[in-house]
Amino acid sequence: MNKKFAAALSGGAVLVLALSGCSDDEGDKVGDWAKTFCDQAKPQIQKRADAHQIIISTAADSKPAEIQAADSKAFQDIADADRALAKAVEAAGAPPVENGEKVKQDAIKELNATAVAYEGLKKQVDALDPTNQQKFADGLQGVADGLTKIEKMDQNALSKLEEGQLGQAMAKQPGCQKPTASVPPKASTSPKAGSGSSDGSGTGSDPSKKPSAKPSVKPSASKSEE
Repeated sequence: MNKKFAAALSGGAVLVLALSGCSDDEGDKVGDWAKTFCDQAKPQIQKRADAHQIIISTAADSKPAEIQAADSKAFQDIADADRALAKAVEAAGAPPVENGEKVKQDAIKELNATAVAYEGLKKQVDALDPTNQQKFADGLQGVADGLTKIEKMDQNALSKLEEGQLGQAMAKQPGCQKPTASVPPKASTSPKAGSGSSDGSGTGSDPSKKPSAKPSVKPSASKSEE
């Protein structure tokens, strides 16, 4: 279950950060569009990174209520960031590429839909009873199942922007670079963190003995590894 949390949440970072390698020369119009978008996207990318850190730094011995609060805040922050990214795409206008208007509209639609989905997960997490460990663990499994679906939405939201010349231009912009989470990690976490849920399961275990996401999750993955 923790592995699913980590994968789904890190997927959001892939949206903007997993871009193809740079080429030598980009058209001025494409580069200008990328700068316009990335300058506006930067704080939202940072917000997502901070949300990921909140989850993965939740200590292994955290209480259910603390896990609930961390996940709830993270889901809302990601939803807010996705909506802001959609506005950034809209403000930047249709990118100067083939079918640019469709690329823009598709990105906006997917980002807003993903935001709604994350807010749904927030409500689901908020409704859990942290005083009943078994029910809480079962409820977290349901949230993890929902995240597997949202992960695909996350990956598709800006996929067209990441392709070809436009993706290369975005990769050059500081605003679209991999951020460093500004939320400091907790001083220490138990070696058990994620050890009992490497397969994404663990519904019957004590939720107070595991974090809401596996600490080893990376904030982004690069398509250049393909």
